[in-house]
Amino acid sequence: MDIGIIGLGRMGANMTERLLQGSHRVVSYDRSPEAIQRVVDIGATGAHSLADFVRQLKPPRVIWLMVPSGDPVDTTIEQLLPVLSPDDIIIDGGNSNYKDSIRRAEKLKPQGIRFVDVGTSGGIWGLQVGYCMMIGGEKESVDKLDAIFETLAPKDGYAHVGPSGAGHYAKMIHNGIEYGMLQAYGEGFEMLKASRFDFDLAKIAHLWNQGSVVRSWLLELAESAFAKDPQLSSISGYVEDSGEGRWTVLEAVERELPAYVLTLSLFARYASRQEDSFSAKVIAALRNEFGGHAVRKE
Repeated sequence: MDIGIIGLGRMGANMTERLLQGSHRVVSYDRSPEAIQRVVDIGATGAHSLADFVRQLKPPRVIWLMVPSGDPVDTTIEQLLPVLSPDDIIIDGGNSNYKDSIRRAEKLKPQGIRFVDVGTSGGIWGLQVGYCMMIGGEKESVDKLDAIFETLAPKDGYAHVGPSGAGHYAKMIHNGIEYGMLQAYGEGFEMLKASRFDFDLAKIAHLWNQGSVVRSWLLELAESAFAKDPQLSSISGYVEDSGEGRWTVLEAVERELPAYVLTLSLFARYASRQEDSFSAKVIAALRNEFGGHAVRKE
């Protein structure tokens, strides 16, 4: 099947390679000529402008966007529209806000352009083990893409979960849950490290993956990380977020739903970015004021 991919970062390039392994013809575009050349070297067809990219795809075209959420998605769609035709399909496989996906689908529909939102999970391991994909859009459009999803996903690794926006909504909640899981593992291993016992953290992670109720792929990755660097001394404690955790918490507020763990795990990420938390200074000062508790001077 013919498919075009715009955005050849780690995910986009790996997805291109997996599609090529599945005997699909892939036309690839990125702002970086080096990124284009890397996938051309493994069998993709390179394009050096969006107009050239569209010309090389057989209509009705299938175009998969793997660009950052927000303005980059809107800008790319606006640049594509003048050269697209009715029944062409745009797939947004990035981590877009589901409300943006609903808006984009509604905007494109009168022009005859189909829009499918795909929440994609798998990270850098997707090339090897496949991608879990949560798909939103009209059933007719999604069905046309089945061969692509079959190639990219492991067995039972993709599903049409609802209308436009549903795919990115499911991925938003998926990532919110991920925040909570990561926080739980982080706190647990910190307690092990701070205990009176000299635990081998890689050994504990491996042990817990042998039938324990907390076993998971994340725990396998923890084992790998501790095996490489037992004290994680080469890693800063600064934890970034890509947006979905924030959107999950805002959705919980909007719907008046209690989401204690997911909210606190998001705030913990913010706390990780403060070298010297002012709120901690306030608490220390107040403890000193009311109880004479010692404070550490800078």
